[in-house]
Amino acid sequence: MRTNNLLVLITFGLFVFSYGCKNKTGQKQQEEAITVTPRNTDITPANAYNDLFLDTSDVNKFISQQKLNDTLAKRLISFYNARNFQYAWFDSQGLNEQAYGFRSLYDYSVDTSENNKALEYRLNAMMTGDSDSAASPSDANIVKTELQLTQRFINYFLNNDTDRSVEGLEHTVPATKEELLKRADAILKDKNRNDINNNYTALTKSLEQYLDIAKKSPWDTIVVEKKKRYKKGDSTALIGWVKKRLQITGEYPERDTTTVFNDGLENAVKVFEATHGHTPKGIITDTLLREMNVPAIKLVERMVVNLQRMIWAPSTPEGRLILVNIPEFALHVWKGKNKEFDMPVVVGKEGKSTTMFSGSLNQVVFSPYWNLPNSIVREEVLPAMSRNKNYLSEKNMEVTGERNGLPVIRQLPGEDNPLGKVKFLFPNSFNIYFHDTNQKYLFQKDQRAFSHGCIRLGDPVKMANYLLADNNTWTAERIDSAMNSGKEKYVRVKDPVPVLITYYTAWVDEGGKLQFREDIYDHDTYMARKLFTDPK
Repeated sequence: MRTNNLLVLITFGLFVFSYGCKNKTGQKQQEEAITVTPRNTDITPANAYNDLFLDTSDVNKFISQQKLNDTLAKRLISFYNARNFQYAWFDSQGLNEQAYGFRSLYDYSVDTSENNKALEYRLNAMMTGDSDSAASPSDANIVKTELQLTQRFINYFLNNDTDRSVEGLEHTVPATKEELLKRADAILKDKNRNDINNNYTALTKSLEQYLDIAKKSPWDTIVVEKKKRYKKGDSTALIGWVKKRLQITGEYPERDTTTVFNDGLENAVKVFEATHGHTPKGIITDTLLREMNVPAIKLVERMVVNLQRMIWAPSTPEGRLILVNIPEFALHVWKGKNKEFDMPVVVGKEGKSTTMFSGSLNQVVFSPYWNLPNSIVREEVLPAMSRNKNYLSEKNMEVTGERNGLPVIRQLPGEDNPLGKVKFLFPNSFNIYFHDTNQKYLFQKDQRAFSHGCIRLGDPVKMANYLLADNNTWTAERIDSAMNSGKEKYVRVKDPVPVLITYYTAWVDEGGKLQFREDIYDHDTYMARKLFTDPK
């Protein structure tokens, strides 16, 4: 088990607990002083975070069937009393974001090889679409999965938390909707927020700035003229409005509000472009104006949603870490607190969303075959084969067998292979991995959601050399040769590297700059409807 110093802010009750090394004395003290929280009947279907409720008899039956000890039984009942027996890990659409977050954290932090295989199997099926994604509160499979996840969560809390109260456990997963401003104010008033991990603390400081703007001096909407562009040297009334807008959020520190597009405004526009995911050009476009017009209160909502998401982020390891932020279309390689390098990536397109999860990169595969997913075989290849009998040979593909009534098809290594010349494996439930691509032009775009779910790397050669740097037999020359050999070759990474796939649309980077990105999969929109009585 890895030591995990995760600090978590509880955004509902605003209690903070720290995941640290197991402290048997602390755990014993907790076991001796369990107080069962009274049932919170103020929570109703109208104000609940999730839209499913358990039958109390199901919880009691589970405790009996699983033969839970007194500590676990009381914790379980107290947990659901605090929620008025509202589901924690499901809503009617299936597993919720907290379930994905806890699963990722648990996989990252704990060796699960000896844990409940049946639960893992069900989670895999639910998360990968192999079972019906919708959830019914009367479905015995859903009930069992919900309660086993809570049992696992309680055990995780007991094994890692040393000195925090039961309320910290019970309010980790939100239970009720709340007005946005009240939730944001509560986060900022929490006295423990400066003890949280650096990313969380930095984002709360930005939240304070934007919340003040939203309450006192929200910016005016700038009239957007389609296909109009303004650059340094231009002069129009709109430029004065842009200066005022960027003064409010700090990109334009000068006091000047004239209508002339000067050097200072060009620099300010470049900063705004860079912090919103655009290539900095210093040109005002209709797209940029629409982003400037996003109300401050909407950005406050985005920050609060991302703070809720950050609850499930593990602490930065002392060693290496590969982190991908999906909305940023970027990969970052860290060693402790020091960044090694960044890399642009292409992620899954809408409808084939790259999933949030963690893994451990342990293999590099040179000149890989591409084993086509069943969905692509069924939806794309079979129709093409029916139109053209030579389709497979023309695409350098071959049939290697049959599974569930579908041919098993792979594409041979070569120039047309969409995996390019190398792939990088970190085993996970979703069959997602990093790889090269034969479509290099995609990296010229700012918005890069095009893949079928796997993640394409902007510089796979650099990644291969980085991962095999401690293997003397794999020189840069040998890596280049293997990538161009046309023969598949697996190479094990000597020291596997943790991989985290995240979904942050608001965060503060290592340079102290507040970053915003588009909610490409509508995760923020869905979360806001669950968190707030007044989503923006």
